[in-house]
Amino acid sequence: MTQIHEKIEILSTSLIDEHRPTVNALKRLAASLGLEFGWHYLLDLTWIIAHLGSVKGKRILDAGAGIGVMQWYLAEQGAQVISVDRLDRADLPLQFRRRFRLRGLRPHDLRSPRQALGSHLSKIKNLRKKLLSLPRLLISSAFSRPSPEEVVLYNQDLRHMPDLEADSIDAVVAVSALEHNAPEDLEAVVAELMRVLKPGGILLATLGAAKEQDWFHQPSRGWCYTEASLRRLFHLNPQVPSNYHRYDELFAALVNCAELRHNLASFYFRSGDNGMPWGKWDPQYQPVGVCKIKDKNV
Repeated sequence: MTQIHEKIEILSTSLIDEHRPTVNALKRLAASLGLEFGWHYLLDLTWIIAHLGSVKGKRILDAGAGIGVMQWYLAEQGAQVISVDRLDRADLPLQFRRRFRLRGLRPHDLRSPRQALGSHLSKIKNLRKKLLSLPRLLISSAFSRPSPEEVVLYNQDLRHMPDLEADSIDAVVAVSALEHNAPEDLEAVVAELMRVLKPGGILLATLGAAKEQDWFHQPSRGWCYTEASLRRLFHLNPQVPSNYHRYDELFAALVNCAELRHNLASFYFRSGDNGMPWGKWDPQYQPVGVCKIKDKNV
């Protein structure tokens, strides 16, 4: 992996143009899987990927992965991905199963395709409508080559991952996920993520930034943190660089970012209970990245 240093960095919209090939690759992958991005996720994903460097042959933990695009991107790049989320994904949809090499860390973390299909069908209220949509979901993945490395699903709370050995992971990534833990729990989450990291391994996490005091963004159900709080929660010393002094400048650029504003995911327009209620472009916070390196002497 590329040589990097610990930092706290509010994400600049310039990331999109600076890493256009990565952005385009992420968009193609998401479209092929029927996924859409959260309104700032292209910034989060691009920042993390740029700091990871080459991932081929690496064992990477995606913390709070859900079914998000990061784990699938990393697998296609040759990483073995440990996909951890407290939500149950044992009945993972068919488009992921056909496209990627998958297994559960434990038997109940991923049910068989037959069991998953039975579970899906039992939940369908309008069976005919769902069945008509199946061909479209399968076409994009039916002719794709399986990913070179596997994605291992682990449905577990990030505060306690007893099935993962200490010092066993090359890198940890968390795409706008850690802020969904209560502040009193986040320090324990970070400690557990650092436990499984190999000495010299990196933790790359994006969260929400707060200028003057921590606050809870109800629509996205996530906490926004000040620089001081991030230093405390991630145990970063005062010498670790930060660009929080550019908070206002970077936030103004985010508000005026046409590419993000004009490409809001369709799910924002279907509800008033999300990060962009009813599809109205109105950012209330901005993403910030934290890079922490595990001490090789630990």
